[in-house]
Amino acid sequence: MKKIVIALVGQPNVGKSHLANAISGSNLKIGNFAGVTVEKATARLSTEDFSIEFIDLPGLYSLEDFSADEKVTKDFLLKGEYDLILNVIDSTNLERNLMLTTELMELQKKMVIALNMDDEAIKEGINIDSDAMSKILSLPCIRVSSKLKTNIELLVEKILDVTKNPLVEPKLIYSDEVEEQLQTIVRFLDDKHFCAPNGLTNRHIAVGLLWQKKDVYALMHEQPLYVELHPILNNALGHVYMYSQCDDIEEVINRQHTAFSAGLSAEVVSVSKSKNRNLTQKIDTILIHKLFGLPIFIFLMWGLFQLTFTLGEIPMGWIEDSFGWLGETIGMSITNEALKSLIVDGIIAGVGSVIMFLPNIMILFLGIALLETTGYMSRAAFLLDGFFHRFGLHGKSFVPLVTGFGCSVPAYMAARTLKNKKDRLLTMFIIGFMSCGARLPVYVLFAGAFFEESMAGNVLFGIYIVGALLGLIAAKILRVTAFKGEDEPFVMEMPKYRLPSLRLLWFVVYSKSIMYIKKAGTFILLASMLIWFISAYPKNSVIEAEYTTKIEALQAQLEEASSTQKDEAADEEKAINEAKPTEEVAANSDVKEPASIENAITALENEKREKLVENTYLGIMGKAIEPAFAPLGFDWKMGVATLSGLAAKEVIVSTLGVLYSLGDKVSEDDNSLREIIASNMSIASAMAFIVFVMVYLPCLAATAVFAKEAESARYTVYLVIFTFATAWILAFITYNVILLFS
Repeated sequence: MKKIVIALVGQPNVGKSHLANAISGSNLKIGNFAGVTVEKATARLSTEDFSIEFIDLPGLYSLEDFSADEKVTKDFLLKGEYDLILNVIDSTNLERNLMLTTELMELQKKMVIALNMDDEAIKEGINIDSDAMSKILSLPCIRVSSKLKTNIELLVEKILDVTKNPLVEPKLIYSDEVEEQLQTIVRFLDDKHFCAPNGLTNRHIAVGLLWQKKDVYALMHEQPLYVELHPILNNALGHVYMYSQCDDIEEVINRQHTAFSAGLSAEVVSVSKSKNRNLTQKIDTILIHKLFGLPIFIFLMWGLFQLTFTLGEIPMGWIEDSFGWLGETIGMSITNEALKSLIVDGIIAGVGSVIMFLPNIMILFLGIALLETTGYMSRAAFLLDGFFHRFGLHGKSFVPLVTGFGCSVPAYMAARTLKNKKDRLLTMFIIGFMSCGARLPVYVLFAGAFFEESMAGNVLFGIYIVGALLGLIAAKILRVTAFKGEDEPFVMEMPKYRLPSLRLLWFVVYSKSIMYIKKAGTFILLASMLIWFISAYPKNSVIEAEYTTKIEALQAQLEEASSTQKDEAADEEKAINEAKPTEEVAANSDVKEPASIENAITALENEKREKLVENTYLGIMGKAIEPAFAPLGFDWKMGVATLSGLAAKEVIVSTLGVLYSLGDKVSEDDNSLREIIASNMSIASAMAFIVFVMVYLPCLAATAVFAKEAESARYTVYLVIFTFATAWILAFITYNVILLFS
């Protein structure tokens, strides 16, 4: 069976993934392109004697690579191994989509054009003469609807037909003046009997030279005839510049492509209905209204976060209980204490801490996917663009920043949509200011410890708002210092509103969730195991023996007290039966309370755990860094908690539980931990701690993803220094300001 590789190319929001699903029967698989973190979706179809693989490349507007996604698409089209380009076009927006098509035609690859969303075009009275278009371009152009699955079989048939036959050169016509100059160069090459390698025709060479393509120049520069060709080429370029009244070749190319697209659209498109306002335009009058647009957007975001944090809390509890049960069950079957601790406290607890947040992540991704697939996300970015530009950000920064409230890992990945590298890095630097879900347990613990219950909710809301505002201020400072430069103009296509495809929604949520588990789970697991190791070693046998002796003594007392209590109960029963006065029995009893002994044992066990942790590598490190945190009002325990938070922020709560002798099973809702924290910390130290947690590095997993997305270790070092320095300074200010007024 012969394998055919199809490159699925098109502008964003033209339904490439939906079409791949329709062709292949919804078997898209997600992965990464080699060497980069850009997602790659593939689908397979077996038909006749062929095995067809569709590679759904990231959407792009042109081959002039800006964003990481677009660069991947361009690299694949230029250097990748594939048999055919399937160019997917939005039929309701033909002229704009043809701009990319003209660039693809210049690649001289086999190509089929899928005029997708034909059903929507028909509803709007738009009719595309696909036969005429095929003749004009010398390319098969098929009207299809991925939604209704119309003409899908015909499209596959054309793909096979084009693949089996030799390449037919597409007809891309430029203006008369440009064509004349191209002919001049072609005639010269023909007269010299020049034959280019790699199957390129002399017209390909002429176009490449006129458009100043580096690879074509490099090829021709090695040829002896280049000495004679050079003045002809200069003359041709001079004519083109004069005719275009422009000496920027990129602008000239863009104008040529624009003119061709407009001309082709005029030839093949007819509109039968009057140009009344369509449904999208009617909805836009409300959703991007100058007065109502922003409040509606804020309401939708509020609803999404409510769902994320309230609905997600239910399965979180189930998952937490499941991993707790799993740890206990497996722990009971392991006799070696060190191995048991590694598996239960390190591996199972580490994996559980990742999986526990999966429901929140899935709900957030579902909400974001809904906003994207319906077409609303572009409107939200448009609404916030003006506001964001005041802080040096881009309207498209909105999506990764919103995602950062769920988890920083997918947020860094979402920043790929920003074309300009400075914009992308600037956005990634402030994503950490958007408090992720893992910080919530810490906020809940401290809000409950230092504020009345009626105020705790407002404090939580305030923390999130303050974090976002600090992020915007940080963005402004970074823009005028580290990331100087002009903002990229905001040009975003407003796709039509569409009902989301359930299959596509499922695919997005499923693939993102799998990637979250793979990427975050691996790093958090390793980090959790590391934290486990440095909080468990070295072992201190002296402390162990000292407390074990005390505990054993108390356990003996407990057994004696329990036995005495049983005897007394028997005596009391006997006295009742013999009708003796109860005062007499009570006077003879020497009552010992087992409950008080049990409490003393628990207190000793917790004290032992605290002493042991204090002498581990983690405790030693905490003592070592204590001077650095002292100006913030932190003791060594708070320093240790911030270090453990590097693995995952929710680890801070259990670390504080261990360090304050309450055991490691405490939660943010634990009243004893709240009381101990309130009695051991001043309000100034606690608020400084919250500010520090709010700003410093999200976690090791997120940092690793940042490093991959930033494509530079240098920026990762900058991020670590920037977040720690900012967190320290802001916590210092918070601590001293509160001290001043308290």
